[in-house]
Amino acid sequence: MAGIQWGRLQADVHCALRRGAWYRVTAIGTLEATVDVGRKPQSVPSFLLQIVSAPPRRWTVVPRPAGAVRMPRDWTRYLVCPSCRDRAAVPARGQPRSLTCDRCRGEFQIDCGEGYLAG
Repeated sequence: MAGIQWGRLQADVHCALRRGAWYRVTAIGTLEATVDVGRKPQSVPSFLLQIVSAPPRRWTVVPRPAGAVRMPRDWTRYLVCPSCRDRAAVPARGQPRSLTCDRCRGEFQIDCGEGYLAG
């Protein structure tokens, strides 16, 4: 594996990775990849990951997972910060082009047209 690579889920599955968040890939095998989750290695079937050489620097709009319990009930979609992986509500009014993360204070564009996990 040349250089640092990043991966995120490309399927709506229940596992240790947060949907929409990018994780550093530390190893890629034929069937499994290992990603760094909270400074601990986590094995994930490689076919579940989208792997890139540099993670996008935009908020990802994520549809609410079925059975989600640790987020407000009125969130049908939410945003994931590209820097710290924190979640945020989709702004209720208008379509702002960017948003500042409450946790890391980074300001990033919102990727409304990406269609992450849409169908």
